[in-house]
Amino acid sequence: MEPDDLLCYCFHVRKRKVQNFLRVQRPRVASELSQCGGAGTGCGWCVPYLKRMFEDWRQGTAPAAGEPTAADYAQQRAAYIRAGKGRPPAGAEPLPDEST
Repeated sequence: MEPDDLLCYCFHVRKRKVQNFLRVQRPRVASELSQCGGAGTGCGWCVPYLKRMFEDWRQGTAPAAGEPTAADYAQQRAAYIRAGKGRPPAGAEPLPDEST
């Protein structure tokens, strides 16, 4: 994923915003990332990614290889929602078509 890609589709939070939040606010625990525009407090899909970002930042390591593309990430989120594992709030980014 690139810095300008959406990370939290529920609250329209981009990866760059979370990166800047980590750098400036220096949270002590991953759950403090919810203060970054509400990231992670909607359907829950982005929580594992946020935790991974936090751990990478805390350890001073680069993101692990094999990050999904923005399109793959969106499709995986759609599958997560369609499987009933999370419920996006009103105003969240719509799910992509199943055909794409």
